[in-house]
Amino acid sequence: MDVDLHQLFTRAAAEAARHRAAVADRPVHPSPDQGSLDAAFGGPLPTGPTHPDRVVGALIAAASPGLVGTVGPRFFGFVIGGASPAATAADMLAAGWDQCAYNEVLSPAAAAAERAAATWTKQLLGLPGSASVGFVTGAQAANTVGLAVGRQRVLANVGWDVARDGLFGAPRVAIVASEDRHATIDRAARLLGFGTRSIEPVAATAQGAIDVDRLRTALDSLSGPVIVCLQAGNVNTGACDDLRTATTLAHEHGAWVHVDGAFGLWAAASPRTAHLVAGIELADSWGTDAHKWLNVPYDCGLAFCADASLHAATMSYAAAYLTGSGSVSDPVLGDLTPESSRRARGFAVWAALRELGSDGLTELVDRCCDLARRMARRLESGGATIHNDVVLNQVLVSIGDPARIDGVIDAVQRDGTCWVGGTTWHGRRLIRISVSNATTTESDIDVAAAAILAAATAVEQSAG
Repeated sequence: MDVDLHQLFTRAAAEAARHRAAVADRPVHPSPDQGSLDAAFGGPLPTGPTHPDRVVGALIAAASPGLVGTVGPRFFGFVIGGASPAATAADMLAAGWDQCAYNEVLSPAAAAAERAAATWTKQLLGLPGSASVGFVTGAQAANTVGLAVGRQRVLANVGWDVARDGLFGAPRVAIVASEDRHATIDRAARLLGFGTRSIEPVAATAQGAIDVDRLRTALDSLSGPVIVCLQAGNVNTGACDDLRTATTLAHEHGAWVHVDGAFGLWAAASPRTAHLVAGIELADSWGTDAHKWLNVPYDCGLAFCADASLHAATMSYAAAYLTGSGSVSDPVLGDLTPESSRRARGFAVWAALRELGSDGLTELVDRCCDLARRMARRLESGGATIHNDVVLNQVLVSIGDPARIDGVIDAVQRDGTCWVGGTTWHGRRLIRISVSNATTTESDIDVAAAAILAAATAVEQSAG
């Protein structure tokens, strides 16, 4: 089959650029007929080959009615950053280059990009320069890696080799975490064989940070191996744990400390917010997303570990056909992640950081925080109640009858001006707004706030 790759790839890039150029002017959430979407993608598989140009055309036609404007400036439903121009272009190149970023033999360029991006990221986040960095799929994988490395260490401290002997008969490991922890911690506990009964929940403050006094009480009551999970950026409020005090306390009890910083870790990049994560460098492992506040395309997360050798010993494996794999002292890229078949995520992270520079990243963090506060003020002036201290980019909102809050959320989503989601916080249903996109402007905030207030008014009137 004769294929003009230049024409094919140019068409795909042009369609991606067209979507980006128009996304701000379209309803954020489409209202497609699901049957039509399924029909466009479905049907019998052709028995013969289809020319790639026709395949791309069919994909564009089938997908376009069902694309959500997550990359646009008024998507506030989850902590999703719209991928930056350079990072998106780098990801396109990564797909075209089709590098398997397992080791330097497979891709010297991918390895060099990851090393450079890892060095820059550690500098920006205030993490130890000697820490290892694994480029994983996201915060779930990063948290799982951090807990896996912690499992190896705390069990070794009591004479148990979990890599050799597994968990059957092993001493119980207690995972101490806030009652307001992210659900990825629970899933990591299940995946790693701890089970959710191993989690010792600690009360949180009114804003969702772990109560340090309660943490001390919990640690005093435990004996044996302990992993403490702290949080930089509560998923609802943006609150950060007192990392310095909590980490010091945990280490006094011989615990491993992992920090879930899916988006909040990036607060370290700005002098205005760095105090929220003071002491972050004291922890043993950290996890964050690049596809959130750094505005890198999905899927990309970072798993950091202060003990690089332990990180490699926990995650690596060796095979005769894999050059250089399994080295604890000089690990390859794939020795630090759960995957061997790894796409070259480092190109996009490198490009995003190079595009922003350190000052640009600071400005991005500050601007999103400013816009979140602007959203809170606009909504509050229209009669809404703000339920959190807006310290980062998260806003919790109620307006009108609490029983109708899901109706307001649904009305906002159907209107299409912006997209917000719901959450349950302290037993109450609330609107949850996350401001993470580099293209969001003050005008976007004002238009979105007006749409939310109008939706609330319409729901009250229709009920009334």
